[in-house]
This record gives sequence, C-alpha cells and structure tokens, in this order.
Amino acid sequence: MTEPVRRIVLAFSGGLDTSVILKWLQQTYGCEVVTFTADLGQGEELEPARRTAELLGVRPGHIFVDDLREEFVADFVFPMMRMNALYEGQYLLGTAIARPLVAKRQVEIAQAVGADAVAHGATGKGNDQVRFELGYYALAPDIRVIAPWREWDLASRAALIAFAERNQIPVPSDKRGESPFSTDANLLHTSSEGKVLEDPWSEVPDYVFSRTDDPVTAPNSPEDITIEFKRGDPVAVNGESLSPAALLAKLNALGKRHGIGRLDLVENRFVGMKSRGIYETPGGTILHAAHRAIEQLTLDRGAMHLKDELMPRYAELVYNGLWFSPERAMLQALCDHSQARVEGEVRLTLFKGGVHVTGRRSPQSLYSERMVTFEDDYGAYDQRDAEGFIKLNALRLRLLGRRDRRDGA
Repeated sequence: MTEPVRRIVLAFSGGLDTSVILKWLQQTYGCEVVTFTADLGQGEELEPARRTAELLGVRPGHIFVDDLREEFVADFVFPMMRMNALYEGQYLLGTAIARPLVAKRQVEIAQAVGADAVAHGATGKGNDQVRFELGYYALAPDIRVIAPWREWDLASRAALIAFAERNQIPVPSDKRGESPFSTDANLLHTSSEGKVLEDPWSEVPDYVFSRTDDPVTAPNSPEDITIEFKRGDPVAVNGESLSPAALLAKLNALGKRHGIGRLDLVENRFVGMKSRGIYETPGGTILHAAHRAIEQLTLDRGAMHLKDELMPRYAELVYNGLWFSPERAMLQALCDHSQARVEGEVRLTLFKGGVHVTGRRSPQSLYSERMVTFEDDYGAYDQRDAEGFIKLNALRLRLLGRRDRRDGA
C-alpha cells in the first residue's frame, strides 16, 4: 500500500494550470502544499503568484518566491556556453538548462520543510516532465513525484476553467479562450510552441515574437560591441564589468534591438515525437558567437576539435534532462579544463538579425603572424618541411591507390 503524502512542494507559476494543480493536490491528496516560484528572469511580476497561493490556502511561511537569476546564469548558462552547446546544431537549450536549477531548489525546499513529495505542471507529452523528474531523483533518490497531468481527467482548457470556477480560483479574462500558443521564458530565452505554430509549413505570425524586434525594421545602422572573457566566461561588455545576470540582460537588450536570435526549429523530443519550437535567444546568440571567436585564438587545435566532437553529446544530455548525470559532469570537467586560458576581447557587429565577429585579441593567443605571413618569415617556418609531412600522410592513400589499380577497381 502506498504511504500517504503529508506535504508536497509544487513548482508554482501562479497561472491557471498550476493554480488548478494546487487545489487539485489539496483535494486529491488531502495534504499541505508548499509552493515554490522561481525568478529566472522571465520578466514577469511574481508577487501575484504569492497572492494566488495565499488565496488558495497556502500558509505564508510555505510560499517561496526565490530570485535565482545570478545562480541560473553563473552556474548553469555559463558552463553550457563554455561548451558552445547546440542541440541538433541550432538550439541554444534555453528551456532545458533552466529545469535542473528549478528541480534543485525544489528539492532543497522539500528537505527544509519536511515534505515527502514534489509536484510539477509539465504535461505527459513533453520533455519537461523528464527533465524535472530526473533532477528530483538524482538529488533526492527516495522522493515521491506527483505529475497531475498524468493522473487527472482534466483533458482540456475548458475542463481546467470549469474546475477553477467550481473552486473559486480566479481565471483571467485572457485565459478563458484557447491560447493561440504557449510560451516559456527565462533570462536566456523565450520559447513558443503549439496551436498556431503546429503546422511546420505555416510562417510564424509576427505577434508570436516578444523577445526580439523584427530584423527587417531593426536599425539601419550597425552597432559595434566588445565582450571580454576570462577563463571562458564573459565578464564585461563595452568595457563595463557586469555580474553574470546583468551581463546577459545587457546582451539581451542589444540583441533585441537588432532582431538577433530568432530560430524556427523542428526538433526531436526526448519522448520520441517531433515538435516545432520558436525560440528567441538574443543575448545567448551573441555570446555563443563571441565565445567561439575567442576560442579560435586561445585553444589548441586538438583541444578545440575534441570539444567540437563532444559538444553534441553534451547538448543531448542537457536537452534530455541529464544535467546531474556523471557523464555530463565528466564532460564539464574536460570543458572547464580547456578554458583556463580562454581570455581576451572580441569585437562584434550587430546588424539586422546578424552577429558578425570583426576582431579578437588575447594575451593568451596562439596565433602567430610571423608563422602565417605570406611575406618573408625570416626562418620561422621552413616550407621544405611540408614535403615530408605530406608524403607521410599520403602513404596509406598511395598504397590504397596502387592496390585498387592492380585489382582493376
């Protein structure tokens, strides 16, 4: 027989879905519910979530609204950026990278208040249920996980609204109709999917974009910026030293103005289906280009190519919710070791949706003008050495060629 649940910590946004979940948990499990709302830089006022929780009977001492912006950028976004992580070659993982931090803090709260269960509002079709729950189990192996969307019979928005009305849960007027699409936002990105976006042939309506200005109507004059790096992390923009969250917010503002960071992607979800997502990652797109540029100067060829080979595996681990896995930690250690001398400054031009690297310099540069010049290099490189190098590398090709000619291939 399953042990009764005494106290649940719910990841709570204060919106219609999680408000219904909160009441449903109280009624179904007959226990106390603790709410946790994370400020990850989504740009929304979070105090309404506190007031909604109070309205639904949550004790003030059991309502947690935590500002996690600096931790999010410093301990999750920046480590991922050091790896230049892109899922399926394009997606900067803005939703996926937020979930392990939410799971981590939720488990910490559960342990602090003596809860024996955690709950989330992710549906049974998406990736987020996997990401949340893998995080919970990694950090609290014996925690009980409750996923209402996999348990209840509220199968439509109309059913949610009807439940809310029966239980005196406020329903904003804009939530009474069918939402044209769903969104998720944090300091790194905004994602939109569903409804009007489900047909991959249909062009994305302008009203979907909230994080980036239209590149067509963006300023007609390009803007030059500089980003300074130390140990692989950005530390300053245009000579101004900034905290991790403030730096990303600064790049977001620059990217927004120039229409940078839009992505229309049909991706492979971990659960097996394909889905179309519209992503806006203005600051992250700039940062990704700048970090690759400074690595071009400071990383040895072998180290750089090894990182590029391992990057898709790292990105897949993040996408699939395996942030707390040993293999992700191992790859992170390798990546971070490579970043010890990744420092210097990158100059970029922002213009109508484009990010263009126009210069880079570093005190740790491996680039040698003396070596690469077409002019007289005064003995820095003996071009005659190339002949033996080429012949050694050609040996196996010559042997193959002789055999194939002999056999008439």
